[in-house]
Amino acid sequence: MSHRRKDKKRAYVIAGAGVAALATAAVLLPYASAGEDSQPGPQLRTAKAAALMGSKLADENGDRTAGWFLDGKSKNRLVMNVLDQETAERVEQSGATARIVQNSKAELKKVSDTLAGGASVAGTAWSVDPRTNKVSVLADRTVDAEGWSSLNRTAAGMDGMMSVKRSSGEFKPFHGGDQSGGGGMDDDGAGMGDDGSGAGDGAGDGAGDGAGDGAGDGAGDGAGDDGSGAGDGQAAEGVLGGDAIFAAGSRCSLGFNVEVDGAPAFLTAGHCGNAAEQWTSDEAGAEALGTVADSQFPESDFAILNYDDAQAQPVSAVNLDPLGQGQGGTQEITGAAEAAVGMQVQRSGSTTGVTDGEVTGLDATVNYGGGDIVNGLIQTNVCAEPGDSGGAMFSEDKAVGLTSGGSGDCTQGGETFFQPVTDALEATGAEIPAAGGGQAEQQ
Repeated sequence: MSHRRKDKKRAYVIAGAGVAALATAAVLLPYASAGEDSQPGPQLRTAKAAALMGSKLADENGDRTAGWFLDGKSKNRLVMNVLDQETAERVEQSGATARIVQNSKAELKKVSDTLAGGASVAGTAWSVDPRTNKVSVLADRTVDAEGWSSLNRTAAGMDGMMSVKRSSGEFKPFHGGDQSGGGGMDDDGAGMGDDGSGAGDGAGDGAGDGAGDGAGDGAGDGAGDDGSGAGDGQAAEGVLGGDAIFAAGSRCSLGFNVEVDGAPAFLTAGHCGNAAEQWTSDEAGAEALGTVADSQFPESDFAILNYDDAQAQPVSAVNLDPLGQGQGGTQEITGAAEAAVGMQVQRSGSTTGVTDGEVTGLDATVNYGGGDIVNGLIQTNVCAEPGDSGGAMFSEDKAVGLTSGGSGDCTQGGETFFQPVTDALEATGAEIPAAGGGQAEQQ
């Protein structure tokens, strides 16, 4: 995992970068109990191949399995949790490593349902962790002594199936604040300055240097000459995953370019889509970009916007240099994939650029407070900050998630949660266009 705070300078590079081979065979290795160290296991060429095998084995073995994960940063070794030796042998005959565990999927779901039914408190997040075979609960710094005690009382009644830990930060959506010095979408009015974990040099100053200067020196200039903000406005064809999008004094990041019935559109976070209907590619509002067609938040966290220029031909790619530092090109996106615990991922956003890490939980629920509870998220140890909301999370050439929120920053690290792209595509009827035309592969 890496945390990199970068100089806040924007430019757009539209070079292609292609990727990743598909998968091949695995080898048979012995299974282990949950308390034992896993054996050196089957290695698949890509995370995609391992994820496909994991889903297949889970479907074939039903309630005798209890989740699975990828073990090893570059090896993509598939470990399947099972409840008995017979299932373990069957799983290993298919080429995965089996691990016998105590808690079933149904039992762990009851724990999650208890939390969802009212046992949680604002400022918490939880997901099933297949590595520990427990429901893992995180409580942020806003959870007081009473809330902390309540969570631990709940855990005590769960027969060892629930763990509770502290997160040093505060769970909140990672939308950007008002570029003109106000709070924008940030309830605390932190704006986009460095003191508010954003893109600029001073708390509440927006993305620029001086109070009330906003994000740039002139219309369409984005970050201004000092390179401290979110970047220049540009034509729709040049807006990629991770690039800044603006609306009514707010900033988010574009997720992925898509098509709906052949018409150009793009995905971003739902809490961004709820904030404004019209979005532009420049902070001054001169470059019209898209109009919200559907926005879902809370419960889910995705929005789809139709390009205002119906003839636009946006590129299906992620900007690897959204801060314009000359450190990367683009990553072509050829389809979407489901996340898997242990999957290595990258995230691109308009505040912190490109960061990386791994998936740590699936089907996560985050209680952001104020009644904003979002379900079905991907939990990661990838860092992000305000303004990165909606930005692209990807693995190789596959779209995986849209940045929702989390805790911490890219100086000290933290947890970040993502809306699964596959769910957003299914809900909106959108497709990721294949390079050179046609429909991309969706998994």
